[in-house]
Formats: sequence, C-alpha cells, structure tokens
Amino acid sequence: MNKKRGSCSFLAKIFSGISISGIVGQLKQRGINKNELNSNQKRILLGSIPFAYFALKTIVRKLTQKEIGDVLKTLTTDEYSKNMMEIWTGFRRAGIDNILEINLRATQGTVINRPVGTSKQFVGYDNLMFTKPPQLKKLPKPGDTPVDMKVTIGSKADRPLITNIPLLISGMAYGVALSESAKIALAKGAKKAGTSTNSGEGPYLREEHREAGKYILQISQWPWGLRTDEEIASADMLEVQISQGAQSGSFYLAPDEVKGKARELMGLPHNQGISRLIAPPGVNSEKDWPILINDLRRRAKGIPIGVKMMATNSLEEDLAVAIDLGFDVIAIDGAQGSALVSNPTMQDDFGIPSLHALVRAVRYLRERGIRDQISLIVSGGYFNPGSCLKALALGADAIYLGTVPLYALVNKQHKKVIPWEPATTLVSYSSKNNKKLDINLGAERVANVLRSMVVEMEQVIRALGKSSIKELNPDDLVALDDFSAELTGVKRVY
Repeated sequence: MNKKRGSCSFLAKIFSGISISGIVGQLKQRGINKNELNSNQKRILLGSIPFAYFALKTIVRKLTQKEIGDVLKTLTTDEYSKNMMEIWTGFRRAGIDNILEINLRATQGTVINRPVGTSKQFVGYDNLMFTKPPQLKKLPKPGDTPVDMKVTIGSKADRPLITNIPLLISGMAYGVALSESAKIALAKGAKKAGTSTNSGEGPYLREEHREAGKYILQISQWPWGLRTDEEIASADMLEVQISQGAQSGSFYLAPDEVKGKARELMGLPHNQGISRLIAPPGVNSEKDWPILINDLRRRAKGIPIGVKMMATNSLEEDLAVAIDLGFDVIAIDGAQGSALVSNPTMQDDFGIPSLHALVRAVRYLRERGIRDQISLIVSGGYFNPGSCLKALALGADAIYLGTVPLYALVNKQHKKVIPWEPATTLVSYSSKNNKKLDINLGAERVANVLRSMVVEMEQVIRALGKSSIKELNPDDLVALDDFSAELTGVKRVY
C-alpha cells in the first residue's frame, strides 16, 4: 500500500507539467535516473504517457484555433494599407513570376537568367484530338502488333542517322549550362533508349561522346565551334547552331561563371570571360555561309549536316536559305524552348510558337516539292507523348526533347537539394551540388521516361489501326476550335 502511495506521489511530482518534454525535464531536475525507478513506477510512467499526449493535444488545438482566429480577424478587418492580403492581390494582378523577377532585378542590378523556360501558355496541341476511323469497318491492331518507331534523319546523306525512336535528346551545352555528370547521364540514357544525344554548343566532352550511342555534334557560335577533324569524324551528324527558342544573339560569360575543366576545354586563360559570337567562326556575312557549309561537307565524310534555328516570322526566308545551302536536316525550335542561360524576355517574348512553326515549315517544304528530301525536327514545349505524336502526324520527322529528360534526370534525387535549392542545381555546371548527381540512376530515369513515352505512342498508333509512325497524317486529327482547324488544316469536329 505504501509502495502504491509512493508511486502516485512520485507521478504527481513528475506531472507538474503535462507535456512529455515536461516529464523528462522533471526527472532531470529531481536527479532521478531511469535506472533508479522501480518496475511499478516505470509501468505507471509509461501508462501515463498517452494521457499526457491527449492533454497536450487538446491544449495545442485550442492555442492553434486561437492563433488562426486572430490571424483571420486581422486579415478581414485591417484596411488594405496595413493588410498582408495586399500581397495576394499583387500576385493576382501582376503574377507571382513577375513579382519574383522584379525583386531579382532589384537585387542583382543586371540581367537575370531563368533556367526553366517560359511559363506563358501559347496556342498548342490541346485543341487537336486523335480520331479513330469508322470503328465497325476498321479494327485496331492487336496489342502485340509491332510498331515501327524508327526514324531516318538526313536520308539523302550517304550515312544517314538512324534512331529506334523519334524522340531525340536536344542540345544542352557542357560548361555553358550542364555539368559533366549530367551530360554523361543523358548520353547513357539516350543509348539505353535507342536514340541520339546532342553535344550542345559547349566545348567537346570526350567522356559524354564515349557513353553515347548516336551522337550529334553542334557547330556552335563560340571560338571552339568549328570542332576538330577528329571530333567530326566520330560524330553521327553535324548540326550548325544558329539560334534556339529561348536564346539568340550574343551573350557574355563572366570569369566566375566558367571554372575548372570546362574553362580548360574552352582554352580560356585564368580570370578571363568570353562572349558568344554572332555566328560560327569565319562567318561574318551572308556570303560566308556557303564557304562554311562546303568545308563542313568535306570534313563530314557523308554524315548528315543540319541547321538549328529559332522559329521566327521570317521562317520561310530562313528555310529558303537553308535549302539553298544544302542542309540535310532542319531543326526548328519554337518559342516554348528553354535554356539554362537565357533571360526572361528572350524566353517569353521572342519567336513564334512551336505548332505555328511546324505547320508553316511543312507547308513550305511541300510547296517547294522537297518535303521527302529534308528531315524536319521540331522542339519547344513538347512535354508529353500526345503532343509529340500530334507533331509527327502533322509532318515532323522527329522531336527534340530537353525539359523532359532533364526532369527525369533528377528523378528520385530531388531530396539531395530540395527544399533549400531547386533540383536544377544537381545538373548545372556552376552549381556546388552537381557532384551529388548519381549518373547511373539519372541515366536509368532518362531511358525510362523515353521508353514510357514511346510505349504510350505505340498504343495510340495501334488504336488508330496502324503499325508505323510513318502512317500518321493530319487526317488522324480533328480540331475542337476554328483557330486550330484554320492553322493546321485538319477537319473541325463540328
């Protein structure tokens, strides 16, 4: 009996505070070591913890309710000039993107670079829908029917580029944008998926090329842009980079933006910055283009030579020049394209949207009677299998993907930097976090996302009663609105 009373007295002392932390604190203040408690005291203490928890929960609920009530009262009674809801109104009026970038400009006092492309929603593929042929007359293909997804890029070249799928990894520059680990992971992922990767405009990275299956080498607008004979000889295609959807013209890389290995490969002295040229080395006027292309043709030894350009309202004039120069491949990047080194105005307010560019390019090449002689690659804003498949139906030969493989690259690795920094710091050359990227995991995820997209595309093709991407055409689509029908020439749904 005395032992029980002693236990209750001990418990009363411990629970002078009802929180669990209070229990621990009381034990420490009284110099009670857990080893000194007898078994009965321990059972009572442990059994009391649930009661302490529910008591604490009740108090917390009441305090939270009071605090939230006070906040709501303040928000709903204070005049606007003193009310935090003014921020919400500002966000609604100007947009959170604009308010963020106003503050970044105010902080930095110079150009800001947005790494993920525009957030503007241009007219795209959403109002185009695939439609089946008469279902009682033409049945879909069985689920085990093989679907031919192979693409031949630069068919008129002696050694065309052939990939197993129509989705290609777009050009992303080592050193200028991406880290070595990111470039290697993209190359390995592309090889696993049976497609090509692209060097981008940065200096040649041998380690990336070694891991690639099919490799597209860009002739870029930098001092190293003409590449060496050895680099060209080992490539599967050359691509003369003129501009892209989110970047055109010259820009400057400060000395602190390029360090380490990339600086060495660029041939830059210590503490020296570098400016992008207005055209590939040696091109100073329109008359110099034929000289460059003839020299590249000699060095290419039969592989395709393409050109990559931003889609603008002068698209047909650009296409005419490209055709006259003898390019085998034309890659057109719409306004939805992105770049890791590009300012918001260039991303939001330059060029024309991808769908418009595709329709105009296909129409022009057909009018010239050379649609089958030139491969057409489109890019900019292709984030899902549906938009890619619709682009193929409207006449594209292949799709360049940049954002999709980049997001896939950091899949399952976000927690290494989030919430303190964005996931893009895992792949950026200038980031201190880029060494945290797991190359093999990233490569696997890149391959997975490409395979997943292709499987979905194959299912749609079978549902249309077809067995090859080459069978797709505009008749497989209908438009939900007048504008999309007029733009693309496909039938209206009403």
